[in-house]
Amino acid sequence: MIGYPLVRSFLFALDAERAHDLTLPSLSAAHSLGLSRLACSRPPDLPVSCFGLDFPNPVGLAAGLDKNGAHAEALAALGFGFVEVGTVTPKPQPGNPKPRMFRLTQHQALINRLGFNNDGVDQLLKNLESQSLPCPLGINIGKNKDTANESAHEDYLICLRKVYARADYVTVNISSPNTQGLRDLQAAEPLNRLLGTLLDERESLASQHGQSKPILLKVAPDLDQAGVDVIARVVETCAVDGVIATNTTIGRSGVESHCLAKEPGGLSGAPLTELALTTQRLLRTALPTDMPIVGVGGIVKGDHAADKISAGATLVQIYTGFIYRGPNLIAECVESIRKSIALDA
Repeated sequence: MIGYPLVRSFLFALDAERAHDLTLPSLSAAHSLGLSRLACSRPPDLPVSCFGLDFPNPVGLAAGLDKNGAHAEALAALGFGFVEVGTVTPKPQPGNPKPRMFRLTQHQALINRLGFNNDGVDQLLKNLESQSLPCPLGINIGKNKDTANESAHEDYLICLRKVYARADYVTVNISSPNTQGLRDLQAAEPLNRLLGTLLDERESLASQHGQSKPILLKVAPDLDQAGVDVIARVVETCAVDGVIATNTTIGRSGVESHCLAKEPGGLSGAPLTELALTTQRLLRTALPTDMPIVGVGGIVKGDHAADKISAGATLVQIYTGFIYRGPNLIAECVESIRKSIALDA
């Protein structure tokens, strides 16, 4: 981005969540004036086909930045190969009390405990009505905070039914550390029930809409080998279309001495790089060879994106690195992936 370090200096002088709330509307305003092309270097074309979709390049925006889908078109115009919005829940909810997002600037990291704050699935769909994206759109779905895990499948079903026609793919988020008990859904029995229910409903929706939309599962980076094996068995049994690895971590490795390290929430950014890559490698070994993985977590430079592709990911997503590095990180990641593929050829 032209002058992004200057822009970042201004934004980083603000509270993290306030800066977020200011940036996205400003980005949409700039896009409406046709200024998106001035914001950054456009990434080169590097087409990828995955779960039946065509991506102009393999670098996407992870869920969480545009929770309500109000700025998806403007974000896509920066050169992303795909954009994922959400996490969205059936009913609007405010999320956890503020402050709930913290920068660990010297570590290129964030800690957040937002708690699925969003305006609800109906508002997300209204926001998307007037937007047109030049790339696939993913919609990330979750459960409301006050919905018990025993009834979680009902929330996910509501969201799946509502977003099905608009989404190019749907991500099932069971791995945020900021909704109490959510990660318990990664255990074998509840995960099998949830995914089985959603995949059965997908068959019905595919008949109604004349198209079967991919369903992906987003998992935590804090899984041990046994947890990875459980997820691999369930997703293979249920015939999920892909896995997104990974969400934020509850660990604090690499930032233990920081004054904010004890803040509850998920840690993202550079300290997550190796943990997310390790978890992705474990999943790649455990999953069927033809099941795509979307690598996410700790990508703050192009080489990190290339490492994920080399370790078996088909696509990657960025979020915290995008906040620290700006839109030029997109092109840097695409170019690093292109060079890595050429070397491996």
